[in-house]
Amino acid sequence: MIRVLYFAGLRDLTGKSEELIDRPEWTVRELTDWVKAAYPEFNHKTVFVAVNEEYARQEDVIRAGDTIAIIPPVSGG
Repeated sequence: MIRVLYFAGLRDLTGKSEELIDRPEWTVRELTDWVKAAYPEFNHKTVFVAVNEEYARQEDVIRAGDTIAIIPPVSGG
């Protein structure tokens, strides 16, 4: 299982703070494509993905047991 955590406004879009996905392996790109298909509101959002608390690139591989954080851009001020 892959644990996916949704933060800030993304939690509101999905209606949940986390979910488990039964996949043995995925790339970050495949995961973000799945999220955008499952939650069409994501298509209009910029998001960052962290795998096991490290920001990830689109080609990075996610494996069963990993924890993924999907994070919206953060603004400061």
